[in-house]
Amino acid sequence: MFDRYDVIVVGGGHAGCEAAACAATLGSKVLLISSNLKTLGQMSCNPSIGGIAKGQIIREIDALGGFSGIVTDISSIQFRMLNTSKGPAMWSPRAQCDRNLFSKTWRQTLENIPNVDFWQDTVTEILVQNNTVIGVKTQMQISILSKSVVITAGTFLNGKIFIGNKNFNAGRIGEFPALGLTENLISLGFKSGKMKTGTPPRVDGRSLNYEAMIEQKGDENPEHFSFDKKIHSPLTTENQMSCFMTYTNAKVHDILRSGFSQSPLFNAIIKGKGPRYCPSIEDKIVRFSSRDRHPIFVEPEGRWTTEVYINGFSSSLPEDVQYKALKEVPGFENMKMITPAYAIEYDYFPSTQLFNTLETKIIKNLYFAGQVNGTTGYEEAACQGLVAGVNAHLKINDKEPLNVTRTNSYIGVLVDDLVTKENDVEEPYRMFTSRAEFRISLRNDNADCRLSQMGYEIGLLSQERYDQFLEKEKNIEQLKNSLNIKLNPGEISQCLNTNETKMETVAALIQRPHVTLHDFSKNEKMAKIIGNFDKEVVESVEVEIKYAAYIEKEKELLERFQKLNEIRIADDFDYDSIKNLSNEGRQRLKMIRPRTLGSASQILGVSVSDLTILMAYIRKM
Repeated sequence: MFDRYDVIVVGGGHAGCEAAACAATLGSKVLLISSNLKTLGQMSCNPSIGGIAKGQIIREIDALGGFSGIVTDISSIQFRMLNTSKGPAMWSPRAQCDRNLFSKTWRQTLENIPNVDFWQDTVTEILVQNNTVIGVKTQMQISILSKSVVITAGTFLNGKIFIGNKNFNAGRIGEFPALGLTENLISLGFKSGKMKTGTPPRVDGRSLNYEAMIEQKGDENPEHFSFDKKIHSPLTTENQMSCFMTYTNAKVHDILRSGFSQSPLFNAIIKGKGPRYCPSIEDKIVRFSSRDRHPIFVEPEGRWTTEVYINGFSSSLPEDVQYKALKEVPGFENMKMITPAYAIEYDYFPSTQLFNTLETKIIKNLYFAGQVNGTTGYEEAACQGLVAGVNAHLKINDKEPLNVTRTNSYIGVLVDDLVTKENDVEEPYRMFTSRAEFRISLRNDNADCRLSQMGYEIGLLSQERYDQFLEKEKNIEQLKNSLNIKLNPGEISQCLNTNETKMETVAALIQRPHVTLHDFSKNEKMAKIIGNFDKEVVESVEVEIKYAAYIEKEKELLERFQKLNEIRIADDFDYDSIKNLSNEGRQRLKMIRPRTLGSASQILGVSVSDLTILMAYIRKM
């Protein structure tokens, strides 16, 4: 019934879709197995993509040749660039999406890739021979052979939903969990644990009073995630849908407290740890007891539905308590609930059991990606799917793995954190800009400059996209050179409304705080120069000039770190042969088995002294 596949992807969420699309684009014959093919790329929680650090990840996926940015642009209903009042390292794109269109677009994207096949079923067993994966076995008792397998099971592994004292097995509300696979993987030698996440209620937007709320509009000139000039977001200034903000109050909190005795979170019924940076509303009330209100964000789920997502009201309290409390929120007085909030507990596998290719250390050609690795968020899952799918293809074709590192991408930071910092996965891992040491260099605007060459060389980024990147690089260089033009004091005063006394180059003037290239559009010579380049090029050049000193300083640190990453460590390296390593350092190195000295430097418990000794030993060898 089935031929042998190159790559089998287990699960059709954000990680699974990206893994299948990327591996197939590279030329692998891929089978995507999902228990429900109608929910591929489903936005299980919030109907948005991007945000702080997460927006950078999506742009990096796109720069490498992945698909999440394109799917987001096609399904966007609002776009905002966050943190524009701060430095460019903090600027982060975020798009509100049409939930149904997002899933539909992912399905169409996958169906348009000839190498992708689909099978609706649940995988219950990984088939292994000589310590190497050879395929999977499904709930229908069908064995399907493959050269590699990528597991992206999300919250479905022994998933259990909690609403007050009620609980039932589910991967998400209305869908069956995946049973048997966790136990199979444990029997093969993997360690597993429990994690928890939650989602807020959905309500009927027709029942809300938006006049009692604060409107949050999209950007006046909405941008996009994809660098592909052929992909155009349907958004305009006029057709964006607004989000709204309101607040809880003391009465809301009192009602919620009345249900605490029935909270599985406080009764220790839920064992898994949830994300502290995205707590439930009941957790907020306890942790921030001095606050008499918390913000609630009302987000539309699409153009063709009245359903809205109540961001900030995640809960596992009984549905009647949720309902009574929400009715006291300004604008919700006549609210009609569609789906209650719930918590979900599921199995995950600590990611220190993986190499930085996301291949498992125990079973060859078996890869884990997404929430199964202890992460949370669509963006974190999608980039892991790309890394796992690409590396699965590259390995079975005897090619070098994808080289994402802390120095070239947020994706590299995420992967390095996952495989080296086991203490960080006591709660779901989420990407923050603070996790990146070189965040001034890892901006959202230059993701293509950092990663397009790599995407093109492995074959994921098309020739057309690569040519667009080369054109952008050429334009950036041309504009930079054009800014060496000198303006006389009168011209400068006209543009900047100041009293200047000497001539200056535009490049020098740009380095001043609050001075932008747009200021010089009043000058005829400069207006012609700037008018030859698109907004993306102008903004990139402006950032590079204005922050040149900081970028240069970071570049020096980056080069030092890259030298550490160039020192390779064999997978079977004998750490016991180095007598002077600390006991803790030796234990951590043996458990995690970093592939470079740079990765070794990120391991908790490995001291500077350990690194120095290890480097000297490797060089001596």
